[in-house]
Amino acid sequence: MAQGVLEVDRISKRYGEVVALDGMTFDVRAGELFGFVGSNGAGKTTAMRIALGVLAADAGEVRWNGAPITFETRRRIGYMPEERGLYPKMKVLDQLVYLAELHGLSTDAAHRSAETWIARLGLRERRGDEVQTLSLGNQQRVQLAAALVHEPDVLVLDEPFSGLDPVAVDVMSAVLREKAASGVPVVFSSHQLDLVERLCDRVGIVRSGTLVACGSVDELRAGGESKLVVDAPLAPPGWADDLPGVRSAHTSSGRTVLAVAPDVDDQAVLRAALGTGPVHEFSRQRPSLTELFRSVVTEESAA
Repeated sequence: MAQGVLEVDRISKRYGEVVALDGMTFDVRAGELFGFVGSNGAGKTTAMRIALGVLAADAGEVRWNGAPITFETRRRIGYMPEERGLYPKMKVLDQLVYLAELHGLSTDAAHRSAETWIARLGLRERRGDEVQTLSLGNQQRVQLAAALVHEPDVLVLDEPFSGLDPVAVDVMSAVLREKAASGVPVVFSSHQLDLVERLCDRVGIVRSGTLVACGSVDELRAGGESKLVVDAPLAPPGWADDLPGVRSAHTSSGRTVLAVAPDVDDQAVLRAALGTGPVHEFSRQRPSLTELFRSVVTEESAA
């Protein structure tokens, strides 16, 4: 498989009366880190399993470079499930070699690749240990090595940062950036939204089996509710309540945080603040990915 685009096109999946996916559509481009976020049960894992052919969709299609995914192309996908997908009594090196051979590597190439990823992920001292004797964090490193050992053309990772300490998070992040930089499309789900915000080129927010927002973090933040922070120590209570575009205001010790519409005239707000006396701070704050996510969850709960 050459470098290309992974497309998930209008896939749907039901389990009886439960709608797991409802016409979900997104793509992951060559060299892109795509973050997939949503509440538990939103449909992220189901979408990933359908992309891999582990589950069959009721409708829709998954394509690689414009063609439907086949058995041969699936062999070139690196998958890391959220649940441990390893043989617990098998030694680390033996397991990675075996998995690489399953994906078509020769025995020699499988050994070379396994040793490379064992070293890269800090597992050299554990290479002869059974997986079941490893800490959860080291099992997670082996799981990532298993997804990488056959040098895949696409990476699909379900909660890859779960259970990792900060050092391991840094190692994992560096590996994902490295693979994306080489042209590999990388999609991963995570509840650690600070990592998603820091790492990803684009983010998709999933709610009830549907992608409700998709774009770069900057694009998503620009479309969310922003805030103006105004430090006007002499401003009376309610000084900004009637200003156009101001939705709410909270003032404490002369510092006012205004929730504002995207098209608010911030210069008009500044003039109003200056009309009350000196202004020591005036800045705009865009919502973080975490705030955007909470907003989506709130909408879902209120629906």
